[in-house]
Amino acid sequence: MHDIADLEGRGIPGVGIATTEFVQAAASQSKSLGFDPALVFVAHPIQDRSDDELRALADQALDQLLKALSAS
Repeated sequence: MHDIADLEGRGIPGVGIATTEFVQAAASQSKSLGFDPALVFVAHPIQDRSDDELRALADQALDQLLKALSAS
């Protein structure tokens, strides 16, 4: 969240990506920071996924990411 705020503050669009497990945590942190970042959430968990599974998650999130970046 801090990195996205820093990027946005310098005029560089940023989008946070996290798993669905962190929806509430992201909302709490953005509220605490007074910052409403663009966020995209993917299926949880990711740590034990294969490279192919991670590529599939990235492919599924790509349209949301591009839309969030272009709206920034």
